[in-house]
Amino acid sequence: MSTATDTIDPVQAEHFGRLAADWWDPNGSSTMLHKLNPVRLAYLRDRIDQHWGLDECSLRPLEGRRAADIGCGAGLLAEPLARLGAEVTGVDAAPETIAAARAHALGQGLAIDYRVGSVEALEGGYDLVTSLEVVEHVAEPRAFVRGLADALGEDGLLILSTPNRSSMSRLMMIVLGEGSGRIPKGTHDWDRFLCPEELCALVTEAGLEIVDVTGLAWGPARGFHLSDNKSLDYFVTAKRGACATGR
Repeated sequence: MSTATDTIDPVQAEHFGRLAADWWDPNGSSTMLHKLNPVRLAYLRDRIDQHWGLDECSLRPLEGRRAADIGCGAGLLAEPLARLGAEVTGVDAAPETIAAARAHALGQGLAIDYRVGSVEALEGGYDLVTSLEVVEHVAEPRAFVRGLADALGEDGLLILSTPNRSSMSRLMMIVLGEGSGRIPKGTHDWDRFLCPEELCALVTEAGLEIVDVTGLAWGPARGFHLSDNKSLDYFVTAKRGACATGR
């Protein structure tokens, strides 16, 4: 049976490691992640507020809570989580991106625990675990999702996002995105994309309860936005159900 240590795909880690130098450049190789980030953060904030019944106007809703971002890259999500008050652990398979993440966080005056590895680098008990646009890059999605679930504390919240395996994602991400150079070539393998039903099945199998599935769509007028349309990309939010607390 696969374990968490099997989840890193060294080819994928090497690919993203080569992109580390300009990860924080909004016009560089990670430009699409920069465009996605405001929508991702809005979704996360809404899910966080609803899960813990927080004040939506609070500037530090994660104060006193531990968060882990798996596949964190150079920290595009980890840094906002820290600013929201969380004690953040960021984990990535590429040493180059972790080095870039540490350097950028230092420049921002943020204390983030960055680690090289995958889910096996987590000790567990996190209030929030995020892994956005990552599961399609790992070697063993089932073991990876299980590791994410195992890292959650009793009242923990897991938030994932990933491209759908659809004709829309093939067109937008590979044919147009990578074909035009807006996304670095070789970033995606369409055959490794997961449909919402497939990812939700893995999450449920790991002992969690699905809370929400929301699409991440794109349009010429609105750009990236949340939608009922899941054909391009989507979020999955799950929590540890009552039956899973004793696993």
